[in-house]
Amino acid sequence: MEIKLEGKRALVGGCTSGIGRAVALQLAESGASVVLMARDHVKLESLRDLLVQDSNQQHEILQVDFNDLDDFKSKVGLFLEEYPIDILVNNTQGPPSGGVLEVDVADYQQAFNLLFQTVVYTTSLVIKGMQERGFGRIINIASRTVREPLPHLALSNSIRSAMVSWAKTMSREVASSGITVNSILTGYFDTERLNQLFEGQARKLNVERQSLKENAAKQVPAGRFGRPEEFGYLVAFLASEQAAYINGASIPIDGGMLQSI
Repeated sequence: MEIKLEGKRALVGGCTSGIGRAVALQLAESGASVVLMARDHVKLESLRDLLVQDSNQQHEILQVDFNDLDDFKSKVGLFLEEYPIDILVNNTQGPPSGGVLEVDVADYQQAFNLLFQTVVYTTSLVIKGMQERGFGRIINIASRTVREPLPHLALSNSIRSAMVSWAKTMSREVASSGITVNSILTGYFDTERLNQLFEGQARKLNVERQSLKENAAKQVPAGRFGRPEEFGYLVAFLASEQAAYINGASIPIDGGMLQSI
């Protein structure tokens, strides 16, 4: 099966590193024009230069700061007035780690703005155009911890769970318009974000980061962390015509780590 996304425009958030970067590369490889959305303009330009243009794609840059909600809304709103989106990949950097007793109400509000408000706002701007064209793919990058929470990720556990529930609710309302809404429950992938989380845990526990990584990899039935490009393959499939009947799903990609059904 060959994934062909020619003639489609994808907006990919948090794309200058890790799984977001891999998603952008794969969507371009599959023929889509890609809008790269992140906060580091230098990295955005560098990534755009790497995207293939074999199908005469036009790749664009949208520089935003996900942590500044008002500025985010202003820039995204203006951009999307000009550029219709067929494939929306809702992905942001994660909030700080910490247990329930280590974070406060302000931290929850900031995480809510980062992980939920930005997603809902961006989706609200693209959904009408998708309905008019009779095609749309909304793909939300979440975490396996929405099913099996980790104690040191209180903010992520809570707000990503809300996002997945919202996505499931929306999926029923837009399905008749040829739009699918799915969430991906991300496991351990060898990325900068994962290293940052291990670094924080290592400092707290006064142990070596590498030993934490090795122990974590042993917990994965596959015996290793995921490769970012493997994540990109899944997103490209969900974005395609072949995935038209997959809707409202929360799909784990974790090497078999989740123990729940």
